[in-house]
Amino acid sequence: MESAAVAQRDALTRFGYALSDSTRTQVLLRLRSGAAFPSELADTIGVSRQVLSNHLACLRGCGLVVAVPEGRRTRYELADSKIGHALDDLLGLVLAVDPACCPASGEEGCC
Repeated sequence: MESAAVAQRDALTRFGYALSDSTRTQVLLRLRSGAAFPSELADTIGVSRQVLSNHLACLRGCGLVVAVPEGRRTRYELADSKIGHALDDLLGLVLAVDPACCPASGEEGCC
């Protein structure tokens, strides 16, 4: 496989992994509208700060968000504005889903 093809595959795999968790998805959707501090994100999403910290570390590792020092605090933002556009495009999709194929979120066996 060519290196460009491998890089593209790996980027999509990371993006898919990030979106596979509802908390990470909520973080990415919230950051579409601008940078935020972890405490704000935790309160908005309704998770503990420790849980949010773990998800932010994952999103940083995937290259989807960046941490920006601001005084004694750190704010988070999307690593590239194209990520927000990609999320908008995904939200615009209308998917025909067979409930028998893809059970409700959190259940085993989803496509």
